[in-house]
Amino acid sequence: MTQLQFQRHRRLRANATMRAMVKETYLHKEDLIYPIFVMEGENIKNEVSSMPGVFQFSLDNLGAEIDEVVALGIPAVILFGLPAEKDAVGSGAYHDHGIVQEATRLVKERHPELLVIADTCLCEYTDHGHCGVIEGEQILNDPSLDLLARTAISQAQAGADIIAPSNMMDGFVTAIRAGLDAAGFENVPIMSYAVKYASSYYGPFRDAADGAPQFGDRQSYQMDPSNRLEAFREAESDVAEGADFLIVKPALSYLDIIRDVKNNFALPIVAYNVSGEYAMVKAAAINGWIDEKKVVLETLLGMKRAGSDLIITYHAKEAARWLEEK
Repeated sequence: MTQLQFQRHRRLRANATMRAMVKETYLHKEDLIYPIFVMEGENIKNEVSSMPGVFQFSLDNLGAEIDEVVALGIPAVILFGLPAEKDAVGSGAYHDHGIVQEATRLVKERHPELLVIADTCLCEYTDHGHCGVIEGEQILNDPSLDLLARTAISQAQAGADIIAPSNMMDGFVTAIRAGLDAAGFENVPIMSYAVKYASSYYGPFRDAADGAPQFGDRQSYQMDPSNRLEAFREAESDVAEGADFLIVKPALSYLDIIRDVKNNFALPIVAYNVSGEYAMVKAAAINGWIDEKKVVLETLLGMKRAGSDLIITYHAKEAARWLEEK
């Protein structure tokens, strides 16, 4: 044995202090963005059946949830709206008193320091469930851009700090940037869903946001999970059009894409830890098959290690508590 030559990597793992000194990647509660579903009505706090621990809130019940988020030190929320009525052009998305607009006002009045990110899409507001206007069963790109810009402007007027367009229409960043600038919101950044795949991991979200398409699917505008190079083209377009953040969605099955985007674009990268990823962990934890705390923190740390600067996650409140314990 004395003749063997090899590296003793375990020297740097010998004890907790040594491991902490050489730690490469850190997860902080300041990295987290918490999604919240708000809906019209009163006295509503509905747990989403496929997402244990996630609720739909009416405005009268939203305040307590926001207070908890702030107390935990989470710096930002992203708001998704469920309107009482829907129509073919998603007019509730850009109404001055739409549900996201009213929720934004409530949050900013209650906690001005909390960053409000407004999801900017039409799917939750259209009666057909698609992210743009339609003609027959065709999703029309260019006519949708005008409505998305109107939505972004109305959200900024309500006090949203960041606009997060998730619709995947071509040109959506440049249309929204032009609209915001013309309306005097030059300083409101765009957190673009730049790389959004047509994923099966979105199923529980459609329960939470009541946004499933009524015909067909979204493969004509969301990305093919088979494709890697397409992500470069999508992100490059959004950067050129004025995006300030780039979202990769989903996260767990696309960690390679997160790293690719991080290596090629000098903007903050946001991983969206989506509903299906959350639901699988929750189901396994409820059944006692995994240690939820350890799995969640390892999962989020993996997203940071892959290159994300921020993480949108339904685990945010629990993760913030666990990180505080450390």
